[in-house]
Amino acid sequence: MTVGATRVGTAWRGLLLVSLAGILWGTIGPGVVLIHDRSGLAPLTISAYRALFAVAALLLFALATKQLTRIWVAARAQWRRVAVVGVLTAVFQMLFFVAVVVTGVSVTTVVCLGFAPVLLLVLRSAQQRRLPSVGQSFPVIVAVVGLLLVSMTGSDVQGTSPAALGILAALGSGAAYALSAEVASPLTRRLSTLTVTTATMSVAAAVLVPSGLVLAVARGETLTSSSTSSWLLIAFLGVVTMALAYALLFTGLRSTASGSAVVATLLEPVTAVVIAVLFLGEILAATGLAGSILILAAIASLGRQSEEPPPQ
Repeated sequence: MTVGATRVGTAWRGLLLVSLAGILWGTIGPGVVLIHDRSGLAPLTISAYRALFAVAALLLFALATKQLTRIWVAARAQWRRVAVVGVLTAVFQMLFFVAVVVTGVSVTTVVCLGFAPVLLLVLRSAQQRRLPSVGQSFPVIVAVVGLLLVSMTGSDVQGTSPAALGILAALGSGAAYALSAEVASPLTRRLSTLTVTTATMSVAAAVLVPSGLVLAVARGETLTSSSTSSWLLIAFLGVVTMALAYALLFTGLRSTASGSAVVATLLEPVTAVVIAVLFLGEILAATGLAGSILILAAIASLGRQSEEPPPQ
């Protein structure tokens, strides 16, 4: 097998893992809606409990495999980058929920997930001091157009206007997401997947848990629920869409550039649309189908590129 073919195969494997993470993230929105309807828990409170379940699962796995000490030693050697990735992950999630409350899911999704790959493209061009090539910019443009079309499908727009605060929060969320992937990329090639995931998610939980619970208390919102199904769904969101999904993302980042990874995770809104059609009785509009096809085409074009992220 030639070197070029090996690189292409590695790129496809990395994109597959990142795409799986995006698919898992696509279950978060419907899951949060179900939990809120059944338990009355606020989204930020759900996010706090989700982080607790994620960290608990990761720590239990580390203990069971007798890797906890090694993880601590390795993560401490890279503590600055670990802390930055963890905090950015928490900021991304918190600002996303704020934007959803103010502007609605559709506007937030377009602004946040659309801004992230564009920001990375601009930053990469600034670093290289040249305009992005057609091969670099075309997948981003196609994916963002597809995202716009997918966002028109959902029936979750709650009549809220895109207020300035919500737009700023969505832009901040997209920036935090993009930068977290950029900072995590070299970290994934220095540490094991379990180390990166456990360490960064622990930092994220240290921010999300007190923020979500304190805000709930300040607003007089409920902190508990008697709904067993809600707690099971929260556990799913923590273990699967946070612990497992970020492990997939970090593994994929070893062989996938952060910009390509951010585009690949646009499968998140596509997955949400599919769930809405299959389980919530929504009808797939032509715009949603066209947008999904464009996003898939953009991701497929990324897999044909043999360029791997530079070692750092």
